[in-house]
Amino acid sequence: MDKFHEHLANYQAQIKKDVEKRLAFIREQIDGPGLNGVVVGISGGIDSAVTAALCVRALGRERVIGVWMPAYSQPVHEADAKQLAEAIGLNLVTVDVGPAFDALVPAIQSVLPLDDKTKGNTKARLRMTVLYAVANQKGCLVADTCNRSEVYVGYMTKGGDGLADFNPVESLTKHEMRILAKELGIPDSIITKAPSADLWEGQTDEQEMGFTYEDLDRLLITGETRPEAMERIEYLHRISEHKRNLMPGI
Repeated sequence: MDKFHEHLANYQAQIKKDVEKRLAFIREQIDGPGLNGVVVGISGGIDSAVTAALCVRALGRERVIGVWMPAYSQPVHEADAKQLAEAIGLNLVTVDVGPAFDALVPAIQSVLPLDDKTKGNTKARLRMTVLYAVANQKGCLVADTCNRSEVYVGYMTKGGDGLADFNPVESLTKHEMRILAKELGIPDSIITKAPSADLWEGQTDEQEMGFTYEDLDRLLITGETRPEAMERIEYLHRISEHKRNLMPGI
Protein backbone atom coordinates (compact mmCIF):
# COMPACT_ATOMS: atom_id res chain seq x y z
CA MET A 1 0.00 0.00 0.00
CA ASP A 2 1.46 3.38 -1.00
CA LYS A 3 1.50 6.44 1.31
CA PHE A 4 -1.62 7.91 -0.28
CA HIS A 5 -3.82 4.87 0.24
CA GLU A 6 -2.28 4.22 3.66
CA HIS A 7 -3.32 7.71 4.73
CA LEU A 8 -6.88 7.15 3.50
CA ALA A 9 -7.05 3.79 5.29
CA ASN A 10 -5.91 5.46 8.52
CA TYR A 11 -8.56 8.14 8.11
CA GLN A 12 -11.20 5.47 7.61
CA ALA A 13 -10.07 3.79 10.82
CA GLN A 14 -10.44 7.06 12.76
CA ILE A 15 -13.65 8.22 11.05
CA LYS A 16 -15.96 8.10 14.07
CA LYS A 17 -13.54 10.16 16.16
CA ASP A 18 -13.25 12.67 13.33
CA VAL A 19 -17.03 13.00 13.06
CA GLU A 20 -17.32 13.76 16.77
CA LYS A 21 -14.60 16.41 16.49
CA ARG A 22 -16.44 18.15 13.67
CA LEU A 23 -19.79 17.99 15.43
CA ALA A 24 -18.25 19.62 18.50
CA PHE A 25 -16.74 22.32 16.29
CA ILE A 26 -20.12 23.14 14.74
CA ARG A 27 -21.80 23.34 18.15
CA GLU A 28 -19.05 25.64 19.38
CA GLN A 29 -19.60 28.03 16.45
CA ILE A 30 -23.38 28.18 16.91
CA ASP A 31 -24.13 27.50 20.55
CA GLY A 32 -21.14 29.47 21.88
CA PRO A 33 -22.41 32.84 20.61
CA GLY A 34 -26.05 31.79 21.18
CA LEU A 35 -27.08 31.74 17.52
CA ASN A 36 -30.18 30.08 16.12
CA GLY A 37 -28.61 27.72 13.62
CA VAL A 38 -26.91 27.22 10.26
CA VAL A 39 -27.69 27.94 6.62
CA VAL A 40 -26.05 25.67 4.02
CA GLY A 41 -26.11 26.12 0.26
CA ILE A 42 -27.02 22.77 -1.31
CA SER A 43 -25.57 22.08 -4.75
CA GLY A 44 -26.39 18.41 -5.20
CA GLY A 45 -22.68 17.66 -4.76
CA ILE A 46 -20.71 15.83 -2.12
CA ASP A 47 -19.18 18.80 -0.27
CA SER A 48 -22.45 20.55 0.54
CA ALA A 49 -24.01 17.16 1.32
CA VAL A 50 -21.35 16.30 3.90
CA THR A 51 -21.49 19.80 5.41
CA ALA A 52 -25.26 19.68 5.73
CA ALA A 53 -25.21 16.18 7.21
CA LEU A 54 -22.69 17.22 9.85
CA CYS A 55 -24.74 20.29 10.75
CA VAL A 56 -27.95 18.26 11.08
CA ARG A 57 -26.20 15.74 13.34
CA ALA A 58 -24.66 18.51 15.44
CA LEU A 59 -27.69 20.76 15.84
CA GLY A 60 -30.80 18.85 14.85
CA ARG A 61 -33.01 19.25 11.79
CA GLU A 62 -34.92 22.26 13.12
CA ARG A 63 -31.76 24.38 13.33
CA VAL A 64 -30.38 23.75 9.83
CA ILE A 65 -31.71 25.28 6.62
CA GLY A 66 -30.51 23.87 3.32
CA VAL A 67 -31.04 26.14 0.32
CA TRP A 68 -31.15 24.80 -3.24
CA MET A 69 -30.51 27.73 -5.61
CA PRO A 70 -30.94 26.72 -9.25
CA ALA A 71 -29.83 28.94 -12.11
CA TYR A 72 -30.51 26.86 -15.22
CA SER A 73 -29.09 23.94 -13.23
CA GLN A 74 -28.91 20.40 -14.55
CA PRO A 75 -31.84 18.20 -13.42
CA VAL A 76 -29.48 15.62 -11.91
CA HIS A 77 -28.28 18.15 -9.33
CA GLU A 78 -31.82 19.03 -8.26
CA ALA A 79 -32.69 15.35 -7.97
CA ASP A 80 -29.62 14.73 -5.82
CA ALA A 81 -30.40 17.73 -3.61
CA LYS A 82 -33.87 16.34 -2.93
CA GLN A 83 -32.52 12.84 -2.37
CA LEU A 84 -30.02 14.24 0.14
CA ALA A 85 -32.77 16.03 2.06
CA GLU A 86 -34.70 12.77 2.39
CA ALA A 87 -31.62 10.79 3.39
CA ILE A 88 -30.42 13.07 6.20
CA GLY A 89 -33.67 14.76 7.26
CA LEU A 90 -32.66 18.18 5.94
CA ASN A 91 -35.07 21.09 5.87
CA LEU A 92 -34.58 22.04 2.20
CA VAL A 93 -35.99 25.17 0.57
CA THR A 94 -35.62 26.44 -3.00
CA VAL A 95 -34.74 29.93 -4.20
CA ASP A 96 -34.44 30.23 -7.99
CA VAL A 97 -31.68 32.74 -8.78
CA GLY A 98 -32.21 32.37 -12.52
CA PRO A 99 -34.40 35.51 -12.86
CA ALA A 100 -31.86 37.62 -10.94
CA PHE A 101 -29.08 36.24 -13.15
CA ASP A 102 -31.10 37.04 -16.28
CA ALA A 103 -31.57 40.63 -15.12
CA LEU A 104 -28.03 41.25 -13.89
CA VAL A 105 -25.91 39.77 -16.69
CA PRO A 106 -27.38 41.89 -19.52
CA ALA A 107 -26.90 45.01 -17.40
CA ILE A 108 -23.23 44.18 -16.94
CA GLN A 109 -22.83 43.20 -20.59
CA SER A 110 -24.06 46.62 -21.61
CA VAL A 111 -20.65 47.74 -20.32
CA LEU A 112 -18.46 44.78 -21.37
CA PRO A 113 -18.96 41.18 -22.57
CA LEU A 114 -18.73 38.34 -20.04
CA ASP A 115 -17.29 34.88 -20.73
CA ASP A 116 -18.75 31.65 -19.32
CA LYS A 117 -16.42 31.62 -16.31
CA THR A 118 -17.37 35.14 -15.27
CA LYS A 119 -21.06 34.39 -15.74
CA GLY A 120 -20.60 31.27 -13.63
CA ASN A 121 -18.88 33.23 -10.87
CA THR A 122 -21.77 35.70 -10.97
CA LYS A 123 -24.16 32.82 -10.29
CA ALA A 124 -22.04 31.78 -7.30
CA ARG A 125 -22.14 35.31 -5.88
CA LEU A 126 -25.91 35.55 -6.33
CA ARG A 127 -26.24 32.30 -4.43
CA MET A 128 -24.20 33.64 -1.55
CA THR A 129 -26.41 36.73 -1.47
CA VAL A 130 -29.38 34.43 -0.92
CA LEU A 131 -27.65 32.47 1.84
CA TYR A 132 -26.76 35.61 3.77
CA ALA A 133 -30.26 37.02 3.38
CA VAL A 134 -31.70 33.85 4.91
CA ALA A 135 -29.02 33.76 7.62
CA ASN A 136 -29.56 37.41 8.54
CA GLN A 137 -33.30 36.95 8.80
CA LYS A 138 -33.10 33.77 10.86
CA GLY A 139 -30.18 34.69 13.15
CA CYS A 140 -27.94 31.98 11.71
CA LEU A 141 -24.42 31.58 10.36
CA VAL A 142 -23.56 30.46 6.84
CA ALA A 143 -21.51 27.25 6.69
CA ASP A 144 -18.77 27.05 4.08
CA THR A 145 -18.61 23.81 2.08
CA CYS A 146 -15.16 24.12 0.44
CA ASN A 147 -12.77 21.24 1.11
CA ARG A 148 -8.99 21.32 1.54
CA SER A 149 -8.33 20.38 -2.08
CA GLU A 150 -10.44 23.24 -3.45
CA VAL A 151 -9.04 25.77 -1.01
CA TYR A 152 -5.43 24.90 -1.88
CA VAL A 153 -5.87 25.73 -5.57
CA GLY A 154 -8.42 28.48 -5.06
CA TYR A 155 -11.19 26.51 -6.72
CA MET A 156 -13.95 28.61 -5.21
CA THR A 157 -15.50 31.94 -6.11
CA LYS A 158 -14.36 34.92 -4.09
CA GLY A 159 -17.53 36.47 -2.70
CA GLY A 160 -19.38 33.28 -3.66
CA ASP A 161 -18.82 29.79 -2.26
CA GLY A 162 -15.48 31.03 -0.88
CA LEU A 163 -17.36 33.32 1.53
CA ALA A 164 -18.96 32.09 4.75
CA ASP A 165 -18.82 32.30 8.55
CA PHE A 166 -17.18 28.98 9.41
CA ASN A 167 -16.07 25.80 7.66
CA PRO A 168 -16.50 22.33 9.21
CA VAL A 169 -14.73 20.47 6.34
CA GLU A 170 -11.80 22.72 5.41
CA SER A 171 -9.14 20.20 6.53
CA LEU A 172 -10.48 17.32 4.41
CA THR A 173 -9.31 16.44 0.92
CA LYS A 174 -11.82 15.35 -1.70
CA HIS A 175 -10.92 11.69 -1.14
CA GLU A 176 -11.43 12.06 2.63
CA MET A 177 -14.76 13.77 1.94
CA ARG A 178 -15.88 10.66 0.03
CA ILE A 179 -14.98 8.46 2.98
CA LEU A 180 -16.83 10.75 5.38
CA ALA A 181 -19.84 10.91 3.06
CA LYS A 182 -20.26 7.14 3.27
CA GLU A 183 -20.04 7.28 7.06
CA LEU A 184 -22.77 9.94 7.15
CA GLY A 185 -25.13 8.04 4.87
CA ILE A 186 -24.91 10.33 1.86
CA PRO A 187 -26.59 8.73 -1.20
CA ASP A 188 -24.21 6.90 -3.55
CA SER A 189 -25.38 8.94 -6.53
CA ILE A 190 -23.89 12.04 -4.90
CA ILE A 191 -20.65 10.35 -3.84
CA THR A 192 -19.89 8.89 -7.27
CA LYS A 193 -21.03 11.83 -9.42
CA ALA A 194 -18.34 13.81 -11.25
CA PRO A 195 -17.69 16.90 -9.10
CA SER A 196 -19.19 20.07 -10.61
CA ALA A 197 -19.85 23.59 -9.42
CA ASP A 198 -22.89 23.70 -11.76
CA LEU A 199 -21.75 27.01 -13.23
CA TRP A 200 -22.53 26.16 -16.86
CA GLU A 201 -23.79 23.17 -18.79
CA GLY A 202 -21.34 20.28 -18.86
CA GLN A 203 -18.89 21.94 -16.47
CA THR A 204 -16.83 19.68 -14.19
CA ASP A 205 -14.17 20.54 -11.61
CA GLU A 206 -11.44 18.35 -13.04
CA GLN A 207 -11.98 19.52 -16.60
CA GLU A 208 -11.74 23.14 -15.53
CA MET A 209 -8.74 22.67 -13.21
CA GLY A 210 -6.74 20.64 -15.71
CA PHE A 211 -5.88 17.72 -13.39
CA THR A 212 -7.69 15.09 -11.33
CA TYR A 213 -8.56 15.22 -7.66
CA GLU A 214 -6.28 12.24 -7.19
CA ASP A 215 -3.40 14.29 -8.63
CA LEU A 216 -4.20 17.10 -6.22
CA ASP A 217 -4.89 14.96 -3.16
CA ARG A 218 -1.74 12.92 -3.65
CA LEU A 219 0.26 16.14 -3.53
CA LEU A 220 -1.52 17.38 -0.40
CA ILE A 221 -1.24 14.06 1.42
CA THR A 222 2.17 12.74 0.30
CA GLY A 223 3.91 15.79 -1.20
CA GLU A 224 4.25 13.95 -4.50
CA THR A 225 2.22 13.78 -7.71
CA ARG A 226 2.64 13.64 -11.48
CA PRO A 227 5.16 16.35 -12.57
CA GLU A 228 2.80 17.87 -15.14
CA ALA A 229 0.01 18.06 -12.56
CA MET A 230 2.39 19.48 -9.95
CA GLU A 231 3.21 22.46 -12.17
CA ARG A 232 -0.43 23.30 -12.77
CA ILE A 233 -1.44 22.80 -9.12
CA GLU A 234 1.31 25.05 -7.78
CA TYR A 235 0.51 27.69 -10.39
CA LEU A 236 -3.14 27.78 -9.29
CA HIS A 237 -2.10 27.81 -5.63
CA ARG A 238 0.18 30.79 -6.26
CA ILE A 239 -2.29 32.96 -8.20
CA SER A 240 -5.15 32.24 -5.77
CA GLU A 241 -3.32 33.31 -2.61
CA HIS A 242 -5.56 36.37 -2.34
CA LYS A 243 -8.58 34.08 -1.85
CA ARG A 244 -7.12 32.50 1.29
CA ASN A 245 -6.01 35.71 3.03
CA LEU A 246 -7.73 38.75 4.41
CA MET A 247 -7.47 41.63 1.99
CA PRO A 248 -4.31 43.73 2.40
CA GLY A 249 -4.60 47.33 3.49
CA ILE A 250 -2.42 50.30 4.26
